[in-house]
Amino acid sequence: MEIDPRGPRFGAVITTVVLAVVLITGSGWLLAAQATVFAVGAAFGLRYAPYGLLYRWLIRPRLGPPRELEPEAPPRFSQAVGMVFAVAGVAGYAAGVTWLGAAATAAALVAAFLNGAFGYCLGCQMYLLIRRIWPGRQALVPAGADKEV
Repeated sequence: MEIDPRGPRFGAVITTVVLAVVLITGSGWLLAAQATVFAVGAAFGLRYAPYGLLYRWLIRPRLGPPRELEPEAPPRFSQAVGMVFAVAGVAGYAAGVTWLGAAATAAALVAAFLNGAFGYCLGCQMYLLIRRIWPGRQALVPAGADKEV
């Protein structure tokens, strides 16, 4: 599936604002809501994520078509990474380990800001790096199958 690359950037801008508010207020509940947004995007795709729906319904109709589309897998992986950081932050705030909540939120905030402001998706880059170094699935071939009889 391919997506409009402007959609994830729009979502990253909203995420940046939400995470900044979390850092200012220390609200574990707001961070839990953001973790849910990340989870929906990772599990069901960016088209069905709340910020993706806002982009599709409110913003995209006012823009022209994108110059090019991009694969959905890297931004979707990025949503999963964001969810991990958000869940770690929620756990930190809930357990009273405020520094953990703030640190996890700040890390997610930096990644969201880089994507929203500059179009540089850290999670997407992680996805591409992992795909390059992780051995692909290879079919099991019986020994000697490559020799001529």
